[in-house]
Amino acid sequence: MDARILDLRYFVAIAEELSFTRAATERLFVSQPALSKQIRQLEKSLRASLFDRDRRTVRLTAAGEELLPRARAIIAEWDGARQAIAGLGGTTLTVGFQTRIGRGLIPSVTARMNDLLPDWRLHFRQVSWADPTAGLGAGEVDVAIAWLPVPAGGDLAWRVVSTEDRWVALPLAHHLTTLDVVPFDALLDEPFIALPASAGRARGFWLAEDVRTRPARVAAEAATADETFEAVASGLGVVLLGEGNAGQREDVVYRAVTGLPPSELAVVWRAADRRDAVRVFVESCVRCLCA
Repeated sequence: MDARILDLRYFVAIAEELSFTRAATERLFVSQPALSKQIRQLEKSLRASLFDRDRRTVRLTAAGEELLPRARAIIAEWDGARQAIAGLGGTTLTVGFQTRIGRGLIPSVTARMNDLLPDWRLHFRQVSWADPTAGLGAGEVDVAIAWLPVPAGGDLAWRVVSTEDRWVALPLAHHLTTLDVVPFDALLDEPFIALPASAGRARGFWLAEDVRTRPARVAAEAATADETFEAVASGLGVVLLGEGNAGQREDVVYRAVTGLPPSELAVVWRAADRRDAVRVFVESCVRCLCA
């Protein structure tokens, strides 16, 4: 079976980090067992071992050393071909999102794109919170509207388009619904609906780990906004959200929260992607919500 581009990306990440754990959690955002399985399949396809590994160290074998520059070249060639094809007229810009975008953003951006790049169309794809890059890391989308923090490291670039207070979504019968504004201290011991562990720093942000004096009580995990609100409406727990995403459902109560730094909504793209369509989309988002 021939190797996939994704397999080569996995291999390069491990080779550069010399750690399956760091590659899985900081570069690829997959589970370590899943990463190990893909590497075993790649090694089986090549009929060669690529890494010498024990409990403490990971080293490239001779086969791994031979593959690394070739894998990098193949990936670069593929990315270049994809961007060249995408840069031709009459194509589609795929926009990733994880929560309802709203805020009047899309009509304004679509209108400006039609004026400046009439041959381009926007296509929207919802991405699970399990992917902290909102689809950019795997090449599923071209740009994304996402809440910060997103993974650092230089692969992604972003511009903040909206700064919003954090609110809380509560079950209808929750005792804190009697308050007009909820101090975060009153939420410290509440059960929370959390993003998946693979969401990385974003999970910690929406659990407010930046201000907690004790760990959050995680009652359940949810991979999408719909799953989150279902869990809240069912009484499993509460969840923090940006002010602009409050009021989406009638079976959930929304309250402003004090004692927390605000959240930041950003337009995010791959730093190496310099296509005009990406630039226009980014500038349009900033112009619309920062005006």
